[in-house]
Amino acid sequence: MDRFRMIFQYFQSNSESVMNGICGLLALASVKMYTSFDFSCPCLPQYNVVYGLGTMFIPPVILFLCGLILNRQSLVMLEEWRRPAGHRKKDLAVIRHMCSSIMQRAMVAPVVWIVVTLLDGKCLICAFSGSVDPEKFVGFANVSTVQVQQLLAKVPCKDDELMGNNTSRKAVSRYLRCWSQALGWSILLILIIAAFLARWLRPCFNQATLLQARHWSNYIDIEQKIFEETCCEHSRLFAHKCILHFFESMRQEIKLHSFSLPREGEEAGGEEDLLRGITDQDQVNKVLKTWYYEKPPLDVSQAHQR
Repeated sequence: MDRFRMIFQYFQSNSESVMNGICGLLALASVKMYTSFDFSCPCLPQYNVVYGLGTMFIPPVILFLCGLILNRQSLVMLEEWRRPAGHRKKDLAVIRHMCSSIMQRAMVAPVVWIVVTLLDGKCLICAFSGSVDPEKFVGFANVSTVQVQQLLAKVPCKDDELMGNNTSRKAVSRYLRCWSQALGWSILLILIIAAFLARWLRPCFNQATLLQARHWSNYIDIEQKIFEETCCEHSRLFAHKCILHFFESMRQEIKLHSFSLPREGEEAGGEEDLLRGITDQDQVNKVLKTWYYEKPPLDVSQAHQR
């Protein structure tokens, strides 16, 4: 159990390589999910659009939320944004940098899903087969409007008896698949160009501001982790001290059963240093409340002067 917790904490860390690896795994998972997904269009005019667009956009929302949940910095950013200023001012540039980093990583898997669905073409064919102009295709020339809508809705269904070998069905399917693939390649090209420009134009902007935002975003995350580790250590020592006091009060009863207890003077001095005079629940709550509402300024020299 401890090994699993250590692995989970490692993957929850702020390491860019770990987060990039998680984003890559989510992207591969999205491709695997789509290839193993049995896409079955209902072939009904009322439901084709809902099913096709739902399949195209609902899984990306789920993958986006998973990307936010797995990214530790998302919670750290929200805490930094919502916390009272106290003795330490909030830097909006740092919050924007953290938000940008979080969004970029969380959008990888959803974008991969959308591009893969467009390149495959099934979702767009199912959603928009009923919106095609029937006059462009010969097979729908002498058919009533109601029948045309029914026939167009059955374009995604290859096993249908009426439309299985219909040449017009194949023409509509090819037409929509071409549009879907063109849209998918266009989105992929736009994203690659945007990433290229962002990569190569970044040195043209103020690098000092970027370094500062990156440094303090990492600092906030590391500070939060060290504070949580210190709180866990203090909780363990405080619980240990409370249990010793409990058994100390029951010394007479325990002596009857031939147990021996260490005296308070025999305890390690390190525990007293870490507890720092905090001896009851109200003091612990006051310290935690002070940390949240009045974080100390980032100036170590003031602590040395005191």
